[in-house]
Amino acid sequence: MFEPVAPSTGKRKRATSQTIGLTPQPRHPYLTGNFAPIHQTLPLTPCTYTGTIPKELANGEYVRNGSNPVSNEDLGRDAHWFDGDGMLSGVSFPENPETGEIEPEFVNQYVLTDLYLSAVSSPRLRVPILPSIATLVNPVASTIYVMLRILRTVILVILSFLPGSKQPIKKISVANTHIIYHDGRALATCESGPPMRIQLPGLETVGWYNGAYAENEKSEQELEEEKARAVEKQVEKEKVLGQDGGVIAFMREWTTAHPKIDPVTGEMMMFHASFAPPYVQYSILPQQGSPTKISEDPEKAELQERNRTKQKKMLNHAVSGVSGAKMMHDFGVSRSHTIIMDLPLSLDPMNQLKGLPPVAYDSSKPSRFGVFPRWNPENVTWFETDACCIFHTANTWDSHSNTGAVSGVNMLACRLTSATMVFAAGNIAPPAERKAQTTTATETKRSKRMPFFSKYDTSSEASLYDRASLLENPSTTPDETEAFLHLGRRQDTLDGDELDDYIWDEEQCRLYYYHFNQQTAQIDHQWALATIPFEFPSVRPDREMHAARYIYGCSTSTTNFGSALGKATKIDVLVKIDARTLIARGMKNPPRSVSGCVDTRTMAQVLASSSSSSSSSSTTTSSDVDDEDDNNNDNETHSAANEEDRSIQAFRLPDGWFAQEPRFVPASTSPTTTTSSSSSSSSTQETPEEDDEDNGYLLFYAFNENAHLDPVTGSCPPDSDPHRRAKSELWILNARDMKTVVARVYLPQRVPYGLHGSWFGADMVRGQRALEGVRGVRGQVGEGSGGDAGSGRDGEDEGEEEGGWWMGVRRGVEGFLG
Repeated sequence: MFEPVAPSTGKRKRATSQTIGLTPQPRHPYLTGNFAPIHQTLPLTPCTYTGTIPKELANGEYVRNGSNPVSNEDLGRDAHWFDGDGMLSGVSFPENPETGEIEPEFVNQYVLTDLYLSAVSSPRLRVPILPSIATLVNPVASTIYVMLRILRTVILVILSFLPGSKQPIKKISVANTHIIYHDGRALATCESGPPMRIQLPGLETVGWYNGAYAENEKSEQELEEEKARAVEKQVEKEKVLGQDGGVIAFMREWTTAHPKIDPVTGEMMMFHASFAPPYVQYSILPQQGSPTKISEDPEKAELQERNRTKQKKMLNHAVSGVSGAKMMHDFGVSRSHTIIMDLPLSLDPMNQLKGLPPVAYDSSKPSRFGVFPRWNPENVTWFETDACCIFHTANTWDSHSNTGAVSGVNMLACRLTSATMVFAAGNIAPPAERKAQTTTATETKRSKRMPFFSKYDTSSEASLYDRASLLENPSTTPDETEAFLHLGRRQDTLDGDELDDYIWDEEQCRLYYYHFNQQTAQIDHQWALATIPFEFPSVRPDREMHAARYIYGCSTSTTNFGSALGKATKIDVLVKIDARTLIARGMKNPPRSVSGCVDTRTMAQVLASSSSSSSSSSTTTSSDVDDEDDNNNDNETHSAANEEDRSIQAFRLPDGWFAQEPRFVPASTSPTTTTSSSSSSSSTQETPEEDDEDNGYLLFYAFNENAHLDPVTGSCPPDSDPHRRAKSELWILNARDMKTVVARVYLPQRVPYGLHGSWFGADMVRGQRALEGVRGVRGQVGEGSGGDAGSGRDGEDEGEEEGGWWMGVRRGVEGFLG
């Protein structure tokens, strides 16, 4: 661990050659441990497993995207969890045609973006081409420094178009955030560019998707023939993203990392945020081919067919009323309306002229929500409330009046009370809010607790805090190790406004409910469903844009976020929230607006409530699971399954194990004539679909840090050594009981902690569109997968003959900028 040198006293002595040693580099939390990038890529590789793999997974594939910087030599550079080249890690479940058994296979590949291909062909680049988000958000970074980092990127992009380049940088996306499926295409996403098509199950990179087709889907001859036909018939060529953007067309291609797919119509909704007015544009892409899966519901099947034949498309339509250039990551979409979030987190290069970093949070400004009909982005109704940050929405759905008209739009989202996450994920202390603090004899001073996304290491930056008056030094906060919610005074002795104030006085990341009344243009309800930290939300895919009952997400087990998250964003608890029950409870007894909360239990209380029930329940893991964690069975899983309240169920991993974002896979639908014994006497009239909403499995990657990380340095063993390398697992959890691990797939290598993933069923894998080729590591189209894309960089002398003397000049410039 890097330790800062203590300041010396007296006259400083010049170091001699005998005393000069290597300068230790600080350990960035998102470049070390299982956050460290892995450069070993594998084709589809057979895996062993224990337990029983559900038949619903046959011939499907689970894929997760994440940041994995290929230029990672300088560990002391500015770095952020959201930086880095995209790497896809997947587990495919092919079914043996002879035996009928499912034989899982692991695969991981880099997303071969322009930036990646340019980086691997330029061995002198020791840090990524793009400036780090950490550079853009750092409140103490000088304007000159930030501008120089941006200028470096501009020069390297220009160099990529000159002789000797193997790959021009036409798009600046790293495609490292999410992967989705629409209209026969798996698409890797990131908001700094258009989606990138990926071929399943091998995860080969096909090419950029422009809203009409992806690169390498059509041959050059086909494209020329289409162009000639359009000219001959005098018809307009099919529009693509950013087509009418002029000199800033590349900005109009920037697409949210979280497009929304309507499970009924197949339409894909997207927004495009940029620095230039109108700041946000909006697109809708229909499902032009036949639906991947025809709904058994006649009404839904009719809507699918109507949308397919209509083939209506909307590209880059302006959303009116956005206040400025903002950092927008997600949005909400119901069956009839869309919600754009204009929050006080700016992403604007012009901030530099105001003495602010390009990314800045202003808590004095309101949060604004723009709600508009799906096909009318110009008809926006804006709602305002207290400042906050929202990076992920869980679900959005309509409310209807007695006449059937839409009376309101509901949204569940993970609401943060500040932008701490953006700073902490870059190992940067957030700017302190200048507030007067008073301390009495009976009241100790309160300070901010560690948020869900917590700060890694403060000791190595002590001098930085001393020099920067805008930063809050964690070492001066004496109660940093206190519980996230103070339990010295029992919560059950507080009620009403006193309890709301008690709960609210903390950094928060909670699942919030909003109801936007379309008739009064007011936010009727806005409160948290639970006090527990909650992020990376998801619902059963076919219940999106409907009033889904269950929301799945990630949390932590301990009251001290610094230790709970290993001083970085780590997840050891998966949570299932019964949103319908908690919303109904909140409607019956409304909490205080904004600061109120329905379920006020801490995570410790949620987990403790399961102790009595878990002792009498059957084992929480499959009998086939290996003996590695037998001694931890009592602590491995927990469920808030007490008879009084099952509104929150939690699965806790064994000590030292950490999970990643889970994704729901539905189990086979039970016949509608079958009645569940658990609901036979229910007074609530539910359809079988609602009864079975949680009938399925959660898939997620898990990693044992106790077994695989060095206990002293916290580092992983070399990934290149197949005998020593650390290895992750894919766990399959019963989503209904949130206790039973039905199977564990043992992977041949580790999967670094990453971002978002998706499940692709067998029908999706089979239904992919035809293609002409895929991208290769040289930036050329070929028949193969470019399978060695992650094996290393091009040699020092490659390209010498192509550019001659020019390559010498080019290498000199790259070496200077490296």
